[in-house]
Amino acid sequence: MKRVDPAKTSFARRLRQEATPEERMIWRRLSRFRPGFTRQLTISDLYVADLACRQARLVVELDGSQHADSAYDEARTAHLGALGWHVIRFWNNEVRENADGVAAAIVAAAERRLGFAPEVIATRAGRVRKPRLR
Repeated sequence: MKRVDPAKTSFARRLRQEATPEERMIWRRLSRFRPGFTRQLTISDLYVADLACRQARLVVELDGSQHADSAYDEARTAHLGALGWHVIRFWNNEVRENADGVAAAIVAAAERRLGFAPEVIATRAGRVRKPRLR
């Protein structure tokens, strides 16, 4: 397996630190599942996925209106598909209006790809998160 370019890794790390509110909403719902989801995963040397499940080879993109009818996104989806990844997309307004429903759709897509349902890990089940200071 080829190492990821350090500049791309640094870029992905910065994207994780500067996550959109919609990415954070979905991450709070998916981070407790195993097999695990990853934020800002570098795939090939060309693209960084918003969220991904490596084991299911599932990429989740959360898009704003600037992505409507985007030829770049179509080329990206085709490239990732050629590498064996399945890409699903949700609009940011879908996440804001129904984050639980979007998270359930993502878990269902992972289940279809895996052949079994991702499970909540026991160490975090029922855990109450501490409020973040911001």
